[in-house]
Amino acid sequence: MFDIIDKLAVQHTLSHEEFRELIENRTPVVDEYLFAKAREIREKYYGKEVYLRGLIEISNYCRNNCFYCGIRNGNREASRYRMSKADILSCCREGYALGFRTFVLQGGEDAYFTDEKMIDIVSTIRHQFPDCAITLSLGEKSYETYKAFYDAGADRYLLRHETATPEHYAQIHPAKMLFETRQKALQDLMEIGYQVGSGFMVGTPFQTASHLATDLLFLANFRPHMIGIGPFLSHHNTPFSHYPDGSVELTLFLLGLLRLILPASLLPSTTALGVADPDGREKGLLAGANVIMPNLSPAEVRTKYILYDNKIGTHDDAASSLQKIAERVIRTGYHIAVHRGDAKPEK
Repeated sequence: MFDIIDKLAVQHTLSHEEFRELIENRTPVVDEYLFAKAREIREKYYGKEVYLRGLIEISNYCRNNCFYCGIRNGNREASRYRMSKADILSCCREGYALGFRTFVLQGGEDAYFTDEKMIDIVSTIRHQFPDCAITLSLGEKSYETYKAFYDAGADRYLLRHETATPEHYAQIHPAKMLFETRQKALQDLMEIGYQVGSGFMVGTPFQTASHLATDLLFLANFRPHMIGIGPFLSHHNTPFSHYPDGSVELTLFLLGLLRLILPASLLPSTTALGVADPDGREKGLLAGANVIMPNLSPAEVRTKYILYDNKIGTHDDAASSLQKIAERVIRTGYHIAVHRGDAKPEK
């Protein structure tokens, strides 16, 4: 197993069979060997810095019915909300004062936020915070819409591919959501010039080691700037409520592999890791991650933007949330960086 990891560290890809072998046969000793390699490569590109992204959850309305998601259209228990432009800008101002230089506007696919509304919001943020990066995570859009947001000042777009296996995609989404549509959206974003983030959940229903190997090969070829992965966490009011949560240990192992596959990538240690394990985000940093995404959303909406059960940080304000995260980061031997935190070029 060590020789396969050494090979990956040099070649940055493996065969499907080799990836599957690593996933199926990992042990705690293999984990630690991988994590040491991942930290070495991470520090070659990013030193000891951890980049912050300020998350602003602008709406929990969504037209889609993904089987795993708590804000799915079919969840009639969800308390729906939308943030106003003024509220979004207020979050940006508070975040800027705290040292954030990237704002992530995340929401469901909400028809209320028309192209015109989003262009106005994005261009205003760009004008008021010219030294900040603007990241959008608003789901599938047309090429023309993505281009309009980019021209208005958006720098980055996050859109998980979810799974690179078409049959698995169909198992976790309703029939009207097509694998091909998601893949085209990702290609459109890359062609337009965004810094693109993709990724997947670990441990979704029906997922196999073979599926995960296919995901790793897809990412090795697609080469996104950022890759977000976290354990699948169930929500009580979804069709997948009775499925077990994904493995923290496997998620960490895949993070380490991704650092070797894409050495210069931005890898978040996701909130889902922190939900599944009290020390999950710290473990993520020590497995090769270099990004954390604290919540800048107003307290009154944090308890409503619930993708999965037991979300953390719902009762903290932005300042106290950041302080807690900074203290945890320091304990890992890393430190928070106060700048945009763009992806480094590959060496």
